[in-house]
Amino acid sequence: MAKFKPLDDRIVVEVLDAEERTAGGILLPDAAKEKPQQGRVIAAGPGELKRDGSRADMPLKKGDHVYFGKYSGTDVTVGGDDFKILKLNEVLARIETA
Repeated sequence: MAKFKPLDDRIVVEVLDAEERTAGGILLPDAAKEKPQQGRVIAAGPGELKRDGSRADMPLKKGDHVYFGKYSGTDVTVGGDDFKILKLNEVLARIETA
């Protein structure tokens, strides 16, 4: 597994696979699958650098599951694994588990 050190308010996300079946149980071919929109945070930067030189708190941490926009972030492949690098403002929500 590659080691990442994102800068500022960026995170590295391991993209989770798209659903292979519909809610009704129909198997979807690859062409019909929607682009995945959720993933697991692999690494998080230290937070945005403010004008006074201090850092804003980073609300996400390694292991968090997040939703992001379909076409947001930058796709990268490292060692055969696909990742997405996102700015904090591209993350739509953190998935909370009970």
